[in-house]
Amino acid sequence: MTQDDKNQDKPAGNEQGRRNFLKGSAAAVGAGLAASVPGMASAADGDCEMKNPYGARPGGGISLPDYYKPWPAIKNRNVYMPGTEILPKNEMRISFLGSTPWPPTRLQSGTSILVELGNGESQPRRFFFDLGNGSISNAIAMQVPAPLINDIFISHLHSDHFADLPYFYPFRAFSGGYTPLRVYGPSGRTPELGIKHMVKHMREMNRWHEENFNACPIGDGMEIEVTEFDWKEENGLCYDKDGVKVRHWPRSHVKDGASAYRLDWEDAGLSFVWTGDGRPDELSAKYGKGVDVFVSEGTIDVPQLSSMKLGAPAELWEYTIDIFHTMYYAAGYLFKQTQPRMAAICHYEYAGPALEAESTAEVRSNWDGLFMFGGPDVQVINVTKDAIWSREALLPDGAAPASMDPRWLLKPGEKLPAEITLPTPRLPREKQQEQFLRDLEIDPKLYYPPDAYRKPVQKWPGITLNPREMLEARGIKVDNDK
Repeated sequence: MTQDDKNQDKPAGNEQGRRNFLKGSAAAVGAGLAASVPGMASAADGDCEMKNPYGARPGGGISLPDYYKPWPAIKNRNVYMPGTEILPKNEMRISFLGSTPWPPTRLQSGTSILVELGNGESQPRRFFFDLGNGSISNAIAMQVPAPLINDIFISHLHSDHFADLPYFYPFRAFSGGYTPLRVYGPSGRTPELGIKHMVKHMREMNRWHEENFNACPIGDGMEIEVTEFDWKEENGLCYDKDGVKVRHWPRSHVKDGASAYRLDWEDAGLSFVWTGDGRPDELSAKYGKGVDVFVSEGTIDVPQLSSMKLGAPAELWEYTIDIFHTMYYAAGYLFKQTQPRMAAICHYEYAGPALEAESTAEVRSNWDGLFMFGGPDVQVINVTKDAIWSREALLPDGAAPASMDPRWLLKPGEKLPAEITLPTPRLPREKQQEQFLRDLEIDPKLYYPPDAYRKPVQKWPGITLNPREMLEARGIKVDNDK
C-alpha cells in the first residue's frame, strides 16, 4: 500500500481537524498582528478611530476642510498658468520657487518662497523669502518681471538660501531695475557673520561684473539697501509699510544668526510663516499660532534607509538631522501647536514616490489637518479669508520672461509720463577697456550678409521711450489720468 493509499484511507474527520487547526492558527496570528501593527485592529473590527479634524465630511476626505475649494478668480483649478490670473484685492498667493537644500535636481531648486499680495492690478505686491540656487529661473518663468523682484528676506547665510542673489542683482539692474534692491536678514555673533558683511563682500566679489554692466543703463540698480536686524530679537519688527508687517525670531541651526519670519497683511487679515532652517523650537510654536499658512523646513527621519541607499553611516545622518534640522515628525508637531489653515513643508529632499507615503506618515503622526509639500517646484497656494486652494504651476522649459512694460520703471503712485528717458551709462567701455582690444575686433562686414548688415551702435545713443505708444502696441490702453 502506498503512502497515498494510506492517506486516502484516513478518516475525513482528521482532514477537517487539520483545517480547523490551520484556521485557528491563522486567526491567532492575525490577532497578534492586529495587536502589533497600527491600524490593523481597527480594520479588523470595523472600529476605525480616524476622524476629519474639521468635522464629518462624507466623500470629502479625512484631512480636507470645507474651505479647501477654488473660487471664481481661480481660472484653472488644476494648474496655475502664469500671467493668466489677476490677483484680486485681499487675496494672497504663495509660490514655492525652490524647495530643496541639497542636492539640486531638475525637479527642485534651492529654497525660495514668493508671497504675493493682491491689489487687483497686473503687478501685486511681492515679498521673497530666501533666494536659493536656481530659484530665479522659476521666478522669471512665473512671469515675475526681473525689475520688480525686491524685498528679499534671507533667513540665514547658508548658500542654498541666497546663492541666486549675487547672480541675480546685476541682471536685475541690466533688465530695467534702476532703483536699489532691498534685502533683509539677521546679524551674526560678530559683525563679520551678519548679512551686511555678506552683501558688502558679495559686491566686492562682483566688482568686475558691476563695472562691466555700468556700460549699460542701470541707474542705481546695483545699489543694495540692507536692513540687518538683531538675530537675538524675539518677534522683532523688520518691515512695516502700507499695512504689511514682517517679524522675525531666532532659530537653532548650529550657528547663531538664523531666523524665522512671519508676514501679517493687516488690511486683508492674512498671514504667512516661514521657519527657515533649524531645530523644532518653542518660539516658532509661539509666534506661528493662528497663522493662515505655516511653512516649515523638513527632513525625513530614516537614517538606516539613507545609509543603505547612499552609503554614509546611519549615525552621520542622525547627527546631521539632530543638530541642524526639523524632522517630519517635529514639523507635524509644530503644525499641531500653531493650528494653521494650511501647513506645508519646504526645504526638503524629494525622495521620490517610494517614500512619499513614509514622509506623509511622519507628518501625520502629529498633524491631521490640511497639509502639502511645497515641491517639487513650483507649487502654488492661493489664500483668502474664506478659502484656500493649491495647484502646481505649468511652466515653460525655455526662456519666457514677461514682456517689458514701461510702468515697471515708475515709482509707486507715479503717473505715466509722456516720455521716459533711460539712465545714461556711467562707465562706457572706452573708460574700462584698452583700445587695442577694440582694434582687434573683426570688421562686421566680413561676417554679415549684405542684406542683413547694420552699422554697429557702440556709442550710447540716448534712448527715450514713449510709454503709451509701447503699451498700445500690445493692446493695452492707459487712462490719461494714470
